[in-house]
Amino acid sequence: MEDEKNNNGQLQIELKDEIAQGTYANLAIITHSSSEFILDFIRVMPGLPKANVQSRIVLTPEHAKRLYKALEDNIAKYEHTFGRIRMPEEAQGGSSPEGKTFIPPLSGFKGEA
Repeated sequence: MEDEKNNNGQLQIELKDEIAQGTYANLAIITHSSSEFILDFIRVMPGLPKANVQSRIVLTPEHAKRLYKALEDNIAKYEHTFGRIRMPEEAQGGSSPEGKTFIPPLSGFKGEA
């Protein structure tokens, strides 16, 4: 088995072509037990009654907290560079700041993201 670390002791990470393109998801459902967090990433398409899980990631609680902190840090950096991320539900009367009406992908569905 080949050594996964280079001479400086740093982990070398390989990103394969089929993974590099990414997978689009517009809904995340998070569940947990005492030993793991499960993140299901789902693509909801308008007008279709069924949505498929595109990817499932299982994390230890420690790794889930590291992910949370990394997302928090990256969102802060993003907003510092590009401005505040506005959430559709923050708009008055169900409209976005551009005057567009926000329509959730699934009505009556309560997930955590």
